[in-house]
Amino acid sequence: MKTARDIMTSSVATIRKEATIKELSDLFIQHEVNGIPVVDEDNRVIGLVTEGDLIEQSKNLHIPTVISVFDAVIYLESENVFKDDLKRLTAAKVEDIYTKKVVMVTPDTPVEECAALMANNDIHTLPVVENEKLVGVIGKLDLIKALAQGQ
Repeated sequence: MKTARDIMTSSVATIRKEATIKELSDLFIQHEVNGIPVVDEDNRVIGLVTEGDLIEQSKNLHIPTVISVFDAVIYLESENVFKDDLKRLTAAKVEDIYTKKVVMVTPDTPVEECAALMANNDIHTLPVVENEKLVGVIGKLDLIKALAQGQ
């Protein structure tokens, strides 16, 4: 049975959370990938940033409906969603848009489990970590190739 080690890409483009959105865009263009792991100075995965995260920056900002009662403002929708959307819209750094909760696997994770994780969590990039360090990444294409070869 094949494992993540057998299908992962070992040469991985990574980015630090302090990087600019321009640097991130250039990295996506250069490497033609769907997602890029965000790593700390010790090469530990602290998040993941996707093309979708970048594209969301361009969407329209939905201003929440509010009711003003005397001097109080009452949000009829989540104030936190509005704040998150505003932060993404005005993002200047990767840390403003990356996802901190990342589904990861180890090199010994079976390919079937990797496929299930990707399908069940609607993700396209799966970091592979060993001893808390990034050692590879599995993308949709890596998984499709493995499945086409009969694992």
